[in-house]
Amino acid sequence: MEVEIDKYAGFCFGVTRAIKTAEDLSADDDGIYCLGQIVHNAQEEDRLKRLGMSTIDHSVIPEIGEKKMLIRAHGEPPQTYANAKKNNVEIIDATCPVVLNLQKRIKDKFTECPDCQIVIFGKKGHAEVNGLVGQTDGNATVISNIEEADILDISKPIFLFSQTTSNYKEYCKIESYLKEKSLKVLCNIDNITVYQTICPSVKNRIPRLKDFCKQHDIIIFVSDYKSSNGNMLYKVCEETNPKSYFLTHPDEVKKEWLKNTSSVGISGATSTPLWLMQDVKSQIENLLTI
Repeated sequence: MEVEIDKYAGFCFGVTRAIKTAEDLSADDDGIYCLGQIVHNAQEEDRLKRLGMSTIDHSVIPEIGEKKMLIRAHGEPPQTYANAKKNNVEIIDATCPVVLNLQKRIKDKFTECPDCQIVIFGKKGHAEVNGLVGQTDGNATVISNIEEADILDISKPIFLFSQTTSNYKEYCKIESYLKEKSLKVLCNIDNITVYQTICPSVKNRIPRLKDFCKQHDIIIFVSDYKSSNGNMLYKVCEETNPKSYFLTHPDEVKKEWLKNTSSVGISGATSTPLWLMQDVKSQIENLLTI
């Protein structure tokens, strides 16, 4: 039986960079504090914890003293930097460069036009989205579907951005809906400005994942239930290959999935470490020998 790991699966550049920074700093005597879960994958977070990394939330910042605090790839709002400075906490900034660029674009637009509707397509409460909203002093509107887009005031300028890890297909639907509505109401689309801010690696991930799913009898998708990107990509797997299975740990592989199967594809989210997918592959190979 062929068991293949998707070569496009696993950590993106921004996450790889943050993980490497955490690994390097965890070796220090004082270790490193990470503000929030470094990736939405409990297995990887446990590994880094064993190396010396501690995960904290915003309420703990005043208590950690003059220690180092890592800002993960998702980024943070300006208030976090101000709070850290106030409490003499040294920030190690591992915000993804793609996210940093998006934060700057949103901040620049808000500075240029503070009364305009700055809209962010993404998951409400997600760390990256919180950081983006923070660039507008909390004035941006977050939407996650067409129903929420419908409440926007089409008569006023709308500047639409997307969370970097959002579903590109759904983002295009939001864009089309707003422009069609504007044409019906205003007979033009002058008030609708849409920025292409989804990370290219995420944007290209879906067509590549679909191709991968078609090449195998079954797909085992390795992620964490807290991963927005993982949940989104798993839906792509299910739609493309009905014999798709979601798991978080190698022990969850079931032998009956492998019956009458000649090929297995293993894929994962941008928050899924390669070592975890390799462990899943080893588990499959072990089950085949039983």
